[in-house]
Amino acid sequence: MKTRILITGLAFVSAISFGQKKEIKKAEKAIKSNEYSEALNYLNEAEPMLGSADNEMKAQFYAARGQALLGSGSNDFSKQKRAAEAFGEALKLDPNMQTQLAEPLQNLRASLINGAVKDQNAGEYKMATDKLYTSYLVSNDPSDLYFAASNAVNGKDYASALKYYQMLLDTGYTGETEEFVATRKETGEVEAFDNENLRNIAVKSGEFIKPEERVTESRKGEILRNMTLIYLEEGDTEKATALMKAAREENPDDIFLMRADADMSYKMGDVARYNELMNKIVASDPENPEIYFNLGVGSGEIGKNDKAIEYYEKALELKPDYEAALINIAVLKLAAEDKLVEEMNSLGNSRADNQRYDALKEERKQIYRDVLPYLNKALELNPNNPEVVRTMMNIYGQLADDAKYKEMKAKLEALEKQG
Repeated sequence: MKTRILITGLAFVSAISFGQKKEIKKAEKAIKSNEYSEALNYLNEAEPMLGSADNEMKAQFYAARGQALLGSGSNDFSKQKRAAEAFGEALKLDPNMQTQLAEPLQNLRASLINGAVKDQNAGEYKMATDKLYTSYLVSNDPSDLYFAASNAVNGKDYASALKYYQMLLDTGYTGETEEFVATRKETGEVEAFDNENLRNIAVKSGEFIKPEERVTESRKGEILRNMTLIYLEEGDTEKATALMKAAREENPDDIFLMRADADMSYKMGDVARYNELMNKIVASDPENPEIYFNLGVGSGEIGKNDKAIEYYEKALELKPDYEAALINIAVLKLAAEDKLVEEMNSLGNSRADNQRYDALKEERKQIYRDVLPYLNKALELNPNNPEVVRTMMNIYGQLADDAKYKEMKAKLEALEKQG
């Protein structure tokens, strides 16, 4: 009797196993036919019996679930996240599935990154952060984690930013990569290519010359700089100072770190040290426009707009076609109108108030006139920048220049149709 019970039990286990396998096979077949909802139904039927399955079958189950979720909701982050978790579980159970899952993992990562870019552009930094972190879990590519941290900073989610930055530091991430570049013969601009073969083809075409290999700038200094500024923002000067000291000792000549040290010194009220460090940064490479541009960015971030404009102007002296410097100068100059508008809105209707209003209105118009040469130059360099065109359209509207307003309006409409 005992033998019969044992044999019956074995038969029962076998039947369950067969049932699981059958449902998973049905799901896989449905996935190939793009019937993702049907596939998920089959997998839901198999799931209660999963406990008795071996790791290989469990891995097949989670791989199929990941593909079905991805197929049924390529733009649905909740499904993307569940797909990432399912793929992760499949690979944990059977690392040999890496090759089999290479394509769906690549598709999932692409979908997450594309979604994150849209969220970032729309100012949805929390969603962009979550998507990029999920992409990192899928790809193990630290650049995804770096951009997740950057979005966390933009969204003021400092706890996540510090966590991700620390993870990057713990893995030794620097962000340095080898680039294949060549100089466009017509413009003299150095451009990067995705790989050596594409660069070589471009050179053979005759449009490019001077093929070179270079290493991109390390992101470690920026990471430490951002961590330091976050600690300062949270009032933890002790951690900020300790982190900066350790970073500078490790990389005493790193310009990004030197700039971070200068920013920290300024925020802590040590103006003398700030000036000393800024002078050292300039002296490190006085003919490099990138140095002055980065100093302009740093000065703008700590509210020293006049100094920032000085640095951008110096960058333009060294590189007159520096589009980003032209645009940043325009942005900073336009920022000055905020105080004027605030005061204009606070005035009453007395004769003195009306006179003051007219004076402020003229100051505001002068700002617009000062900004236009920078925007015009930027538009010459890049005629297809819709934000520059939109800003110029609004300025011409404020200056009552109807002809120019209509010209920019038509150009903006044409650009928006293209994009």
